[in-house]
Amino acid sequence: MKTFKLIATTAMGIEAIAAEEVRALGYTCEVENGKVIYQGDKLAIARSNLWLRTADRVKIVVGEFTATTFDDLFEQTKAINWEELLPENAQFPVQGKSVKSKLFSVSDCQAIVKKAIAERLKKAYSKSSWLEESGALFKIEVALLKDKVLLTIDTSGAGLHKRGYRAQQGEAPLKETLAAALVKLTKWQPNRPFHDPFCGSGTIPIEAALIGQNIAPGFNRDFLSEAWPWMDDQIWDKARQEAEDLANYDQPLDIHGTDIDHNMIKISELNAFEAGLGELVTFKQMQATDFSTKKEYGVVLSNPPYGERIGDKEMVERMYRDIGKTFQEFDTWSYYILTSHPAFEKLYGKQATKKRKLFNGFIRTDLYQYWGPRPPRTNQNV
Repeated sequence: MKTFKLIATTAMGIEAIAAEEVRALGYTCEVENGKVIYQGDKLAIARSNLWLRTADRVKIVVGEFTATTFDDLFEQTKAINWEELLPENAQFPVQGKSVKSKLFSVSDCQAIVKKAIAERLKKAYSKSSWLEESGALFKIEVALLKDKVLLTIDTSGAGLHKRGYRAQQGEAPLKETLAAALVKLTKWQPNRPFHDPFCGSGTIPIEAALIGQNIAPGFNRDFLSEAWPWMDDQIWDKARQEAEDLANYDQPLDIHGTDIDHNMIKISELNAFEAGLGELVTFKQMQATDFSTKKEYGVVLSNPPYGERIGDKEMVERMYRDIGKTFQEFDTWSYYILTSHPAFEKLYGKQATKKRKLFNGFIRTDLYQYWGPRPPRTNQNV
């Protein structure tokens, strides 16, 4: 079966987590800034879109070459066997970007790539006039970096963070892909309690539940490449059946999300219902400082207000002090807090075991990690 060079794009800082997911699917990969690169067949395209929790989208690499003139760009693009991927009636809009390259006009690069592909397809399909572009959609991107050209086709369509369950969201929503990455960074296991004291629209608890029951994050949505004539229905049927077989719907979960805003709790419950997890995740209106538990060895993971997008700085700083006092009473638990506040550790009252730089959208943040003791071996999955 034909294999493709694939790229799973990611947010900066979580490439290694996405690479673990690619390897878990059985593919050897390389990691670069913002991307994971690997080889795979048609089934790999379907499986990657269904399973990659932390990637933004999956792309097919169609061409890579150096171009310093528009003639270079045109001729080398035209030399690619586009007819192997694009049917005669394909819609093929071209997007572009250019960084530190002699060909800096993105609009010109897009137009030239579009024209080169059209010329190639007209010759391949013996068309003397224009192409209809009435069929399946193939989104093409031309990306130039220091005169190196990368031509790709997007297989995902809407970004992979769009799981299909978010009916509503709050004022500063956390992307589902980042939420899943945060859960994975905690090394949480589904036999341990999990709590998000600033749950907002419920994204972190919902992603934790999907991970806890090994439910493919793309199970509830469609992908652009499903409409491609050479991506047979049997491929997607096989990938979806595999996902169904691997899901562990019987895995009990102890996942809670709380928020001070009762409207956000309603939204969280609606989103969990849309994800098919309505009875598995418990949401409750509550202040973070009211957290109390007799359970041990749990994980608290949260994305509280930073004082940048929601609320004022003074209120946020007071809240950091208060949760520091509250959480330290439950010393068998592990705590993971994502924030952009540079003085978080001082306010929280304790130095983190470890910090990890991440980007929440365009905001540079740190994941402050406070590791509790390991659970007794009897409490761990064998």
